[in-house]
Amino acid sequence: QVTLVESGGGLVQPGGSLRLSCAASGFPLELKYYAIGWFRQAPGKAREGIACFSESARITYYTDSVKGRFTISTDNAKDMAYLQMSSLKPEDTAIYYCATAPTGYGCYDGRSSRYEYDDWGQGTQVTVSS
Repeated sequence: QVTLVESGGGLVQPGGSLRLSCAASGFPLELKYYAIGWFRQAPGKAREGIACFSESARITYYTDSVKGRFTISTDNAKDMAYLQMSSLKPEDTAIYYCATAPTGYGCYDGRSSRYEYDDWGQGTQVTVSS
C-alpha cells in the first residue's frame, strides 16, 4: 500500500523557518522515479502547487510567492522529501500536502499540475502568526 505522511508543521512567528518532511512507503519504484510535489490549501481557497521536483526530468519548480524562500529536496536513500521554508509570512498559513506523480507527469517548467498527482499525504498544518 502506497502511503505519504507529512510532518513538521506547527506554529511559527513571521520570519521564522520550518522544515516539512514527507515519508514515502510502499512505492513499487524508488522515489527518484516519481515527481514530488508540495501543495498547500488555505481556508476558503483552492489547493495550489507551490513546488515540485522531478529528478528524471531535471525540473525544479517554485511558484512565485515562495521562490527564494522555500526549497524542495529529496533523500532517495530514505524515501523522504522535504520542504525547507524560511522567511515565513502569515499568508503562508495553510495545510501543506506532499504528492507524487509518475515520471513525466505533474512537474513541468513553470507549473505543477495538481490533477496529475496520484498519491497524496494527509497534510500538515502550518500557521504563521505572532
